[in-house]
Amino acid sequence: MMKIIDIKPSQLRNGMIIADEILDRHGRELVKSGTYVDDFMIDRLNTLPISYIKVYYGRPGNSDQSKDEIPPAIMNKILQFRKPDTTKLVLSTLVKERIESGMKSMFQNANNPRIVMREASSIVSDLMESIRKNNSIVLSINDLRISDEYTFRHSVDVAALSMMIGRREGLSSDRIHELGTAGLFHDLGKTRIPNEILNKPGRLTPEEFEIMKKHSEYSYMMIKDNPDISTDIALGVLQHHEKMNGTGYPNGVMGGLIHPYAKILTVADIFDALVTDRPYKKAMKLRDAVEILMTMTAELDENALHSLLHSIILYPVDSVVTLSNGETAKVVRNNPELIQRPTVVSLKNGNVYNLASIDCLNLVIEN
Repeated sequence: MMKIIDIKPSQLRNGMIIADEILDRHGRELVKSGTYVDDFMIDRLNTLPISYIKVYYGRPGNSDQSKDEIPPAIMNKILQFRKPDTTKLVLSTLVKERIESGMKSMFQNANNPRIVMREASSIVSDLMESIRKNNSIVLSINDLRISDEYTFRHSVDVAALSMMIGRREGLSSDRIHELGTAGLFHDLGKTRIPNEILNKPGRLTPEEFEIMKKHSEYSYMMIKDNPDISTDIALGVLQHHEKMNGTGYPNGVMGGLIHPYAKILTVADIFDALVTDRPYKKAMKLRDAVEILMTMTAELDENALHSLLHSIILYPVDSVVTLSNGETAKVVRNNPELIQRPTVVSLKNGNVYNLASIDCLNLVIEN
């Protein structure tokens, strides 16, 4: 058996194995037991108020190869093909706490236009600065989590995702700022939905769903007369459940009649809802959520969907995956055009599999 030891975050090294889950101060899981440490994780953990971390130490007593003891020949292959991921959006602990506080204030004072706009402007400015500081072009949803409260968390996720999509599409800073603001406001109307419907643990009845669908109109009505909120933001909020083929709500408009902001918000909203725990369902794996989105091309704006898929990372470089041939492999390079099929190196034999190539069509990642 391998020993388990306590070390300080500053003592973490690439390739170490986490022996016990790491929780934040609210008891939420940040890192699972058995996770293999990479440089990005080390940087993130060193920003958190964590005193000690349990890791495995030493050589295992059986014949299984530990991933922190990769043979030199395989390690050389990994280093040869490794290409770091593009810069991710990272929110510091202080920024997350500031955003969470702002979201609480915004929803508690939903009928006070001055407070709502003040808090929203501050939150979006924090997100803009984090994007600018890191020159971020991709993000990880798990790194964004600012609260256990779904409505707060979801609104921030949608705002950040929308801003990244807007950045990918080459929008100006002012329009990206407006997109983020629309993302924060898109569910504001849920403050007018009865809690027994909003937090119902089971599927809504048709009658309850009709009430829930009113939230986009409520959100619109709560902000449309605010002189500090543009018509573009208000229309984006109103239409964030409209679909390109006219099957959405509240008005069932199609394609060109949907505001560009709403087209982006819709994609961000659906993706985040799929990968987030809800009272009535567990979160999907990112891979499964992406597959669902890719079946919705008739409903979603093609450009917004394409930009979203280029703004998320399913399998971060240095993460360890299991392939359909039974081999364990390390991700060494992502393919922006096919995010489900990165290049990996087998930890068993050093084989390099470019899963995006025609030679690997029969090989997939299973976890």
